[in-house]
Parts: sequence; C-alpha cells; structure tokens
Amino acid sequence: MDANGSTDRIAVLIDAENTRAAYADEVLSEVAKYGNPTIKRVYGDWTNSHLTPWARRLNSLGLRAMHQNAFTKSKNSSDLALVIDAMDLLYDDNVEAFALVTSDSDFTSLAHRLRESGKTVYVLGENKAPDALKNACDKFIDLEVVQDEKKTDGDELPDGDDETPAPTINLQSALTRALNAVADDEGWATLASLGNQLTRTYPSFDARSFGNSGTRLSTLVTDQPYLETSGSGNAMRVRRKGAVKEAASKAAPKAAAKGEGRSESTSEPQAAKEPRKPRASRARKATKVETTETAGSPAEAPQVEGPKVTTTTRAARKSTKAAAKKA
Repeated sequence: MDANGSTDRIAVLIDAENTRAAYADEVLSEVAKYGNPTIKRVYGDWTNSHLTPWARRLNSLGLRAMHQNAFTKSKNSSDLALVIDAMDLLYDDNVEAFALVTSDSDFTSLAHRLRESGKTVYVLGENKAPDALKNACDKFIDLEVVQDEKKTDGDELPDGDDETPAPTINLQSALTRALNAVADDEGWATLASLGNQLTRTYPSFDARSFGNSGTRLSTLVTDQPYLETSGSGNAMRVRRKGAVKEAASKAAPKAAAKGEGRSESTSEPQAAKEPRKPRASRARKATKVETTETAGSPAEAPQVEGPKVTTTTRAARKSTKAAAKKA
C-alpha cells in the first residue's frame, strides 16, 4: 500500500454522481502513486447536465464514460452499474487493486467484498465520507487534502471549501500506538514500518492532514516534540523520547533474575552422585538347584509295597501240621 511506484494494475471506478470533476486531476495523480491505472471509468447518467464538468474532462484524462439511465428518481442506477462492473473485473482477474472514487456509504459492502477476494482497495473521497466506508478499504485518500489550490476549467469550489479539513485522528495517540506495535527492544521503528502500521490501523491517516499538501510523514514525525529520529530518507528511524529508560527498566529485573540464578548455581556445589550398588544375585530356588544337579541322571522309580509272596511247598506244610499234632 505504499506509494512507492508499484506496478500493480488498478481499476479506477469513479462515481460521478457523488464526486466533483474538480478532483479529476487529484484522483489520477494519487492513484498513479500506488500503481498503473489500466482501467479508468466514470459512471453516471450523461444526459444530466450536472455531469457536464466531467464530460469536459473525459478525453483529456483518458476516462471512459459509462452511461446508465436513471430509471427512478429515488434510486441511483449508476451505483449498481459500478458494482456490477467491479465484480466482473474481479472475476476476470485482470487487476490487482481497485480505486473507488466516491464518498457514498453504499459502496462499503463492495469494498469489503473486494478485499475478501484478496484485492487491494483504495477509496478516494471527501472528508465527509462515513467511517464505515473509510475503514472498509486498505487506504482512504481525502481528496480535500490533496487538491491543488488552483482549480481547472473554471470549476471553482464554493467559498470555504478550499480549507483543509480538520483531522479527526489524534496524532500523538496514533503515532504512539503505531510505534508500540512495531518498535524493537530499544524502541526504534523504521519510518516505512511506522507508515504501514498507521495505514493498517487508520486507513484515513494522511500526513498532509496535519500540515499542508507538501507535508510528508518524515517531516511530521520530526516536528513532534515527544519523538526522536535517527538517519534520514528511507533509512530514518523513529522512537518515543524516554523509550530507552523504559526499555532499561524492563530489562533490569530480567537481568537480575538471570544473575541470581547463575550465582546460586555456581555457589552451591553439586552433590556427588553415589555409585550404583551392584544388584545382588538372586538365589536360585532349591528346587531349581536340585533339578539342575540331577538333570542328566535318570530318576529312581518309587518303591511300592505289594502283598508278600511265600514259596513254602504243600508237602512242607503237611509235615508242619503233623509235627504240631504230635506235640
């Protein structure tokens, strides 16, 4: 989103019903800072004499008039035509960014839809544009701020309109918050990172709102008494005054805690580890020992007592009985 000569192709869609032709030059010069405006269309009912100033500028600025009849007085048909064309361009994928030139809140939903599809969205309008529209885009550019003092083609603004509108952003608060978000441990932030953070947080932020048409962000931060800078140009760095003391006070407790931890670890010797005792060999069970000792010898068969068998003959028994009778 930086005005750094990007080569992004930009579709410039101008709501002529809500934008004065006096801004035509400012619109194209601002858009050219962010990329290449390959598509430049102006929408409105060209039968309406109100658009005559725009009709005079079409050819000289290379603008393409997109005519849309006003079917009813209560509805703006050109708004719908602009939305349809924007969606067609989105799906054709021929551009990387859109520049919606309007102050009408009806285009808030369109800005959201284009951003959700990954496109960069710039809105160029007057300071009266609602906050919903300003916050729906990546960058809001206030045409009243960037307008040249010299008006072209006699399209003068009413008295009082050439004054730069008062900014609605608290500058000190915005710069402080942005610095806190992107600063390093010592409080420093590059000017580029600060500018990007300001744009992300406040899409309508413009350094020229706080000075004149030539005010740059580098000049703006240098003029702030509560900031200090280092370097110049693209190498400029910015930080809040007193940020060094704050960083040191935050770092002191951490350093002290680390020092105490180290002193405790060095003052107390580590207890020597006791050597491990060898494991006692487990006694084998007696049954296993006996089994091991007798393994290899055959087991003895158990002795079983049976009935006693005598071998006395029948003749011997008879003689025994006879001897018993005589006695």
